[in-house]
Amino acid sequence: MIERLIAKTTRRAALAVTAAALALPLVFAGPAAAADKFITVASTTSTANSGLFDYLLPKFEAETGIQVRVVAVGTGQAIRLARNGDADVLFVHHKPSEEAFVDEGFGVERYDVMYNDFVLVGPQADPADVSDAGDVKGALQAIAEAEAAFASRGDDSGTHKRELSLWKAAGVDPKAAGAWYRETGSGMGATLNTAVGMGAYSMSDRATWLAFENKDDYRIVFAGDPAMFNQYGIIAVSKEKFPHVKLDLAQQFVDWVISPEGQKLIASYTRDGEQLFFPNAGGES
Repeated sequence: MIERLIAKTTRRAALAVTAAALALPLVFAGPAAAADKFITVASTTSTANSGLFDYLLPKFEAETGIQVRVVAVGTGQAIRLARNGDADVLFVHHKPSEEAFVDEGFGVERYDVMYNDFVLVGPQADPADVSDAGDVKGALQAIAEAEAAFASRGDDSGTHKRELSLWKAAGVDPKAAGAWYRETGSGMGATLNTAVGMGAYSMSDRATWLAFENKDDYRIVFAGDPAMFNQYGIIAVSKEKFPHVKLDLAQQFVDWVISPEGQKLIASYTRDGEQLFFPNAGGES
């Protein structure tokens, strides 16, 4: 009888161990799958510094369960990350570079998302009388003629690329002009801090400027020229080029950003009552 009891107990123990072993994959499969449901977005600093991603991403993640991990750098660096296969989505603001990214097979398709504009900021006193200029060419020429300090990002970002094209259109080579032109090699927020600290002019996207909290006596000294239009685009990275890219999840994010819901959320994002970005996935501008 004792032998039968021992045998019965042994069988029960063996069945319990087997059941536990079978259950293990079920216990760990859920968290493992959830941990893999994320995408990496290479984007420009303005979408992060302005607070836009902090506003949008929790809503997207709540709806889809897809976590979005943002790498916020200058546009040039963001494109290099995506060209190396280190991102699933590219979300930046230099259309010629974005179109080249797609044409060369690195991206699936480019979509307009939203726009705002670039602005020139400077001290309240405006020592170079930039505010009196009729257009951005005249504004930059006034800075160059006065040899007034100017802080440039100098980081191959979308803002830096546009700034250089505007200097060229104004007939000024700031890098050869003298010590008044300073390149920080930093993001927009750090460059604005440098400008305020040294009493220099600078060019910023409007969203970052509005969100910038260290304005001191600084103000927008020039804006409104059509040449300062600032368009943002979004692209899913090609799975044909990089098989490891999570294209299905990436495309869900792209589709959501350009959907009526995503566009409405972008339009509703404000700082101090002022709209920072204007959605135009439908072609409006």
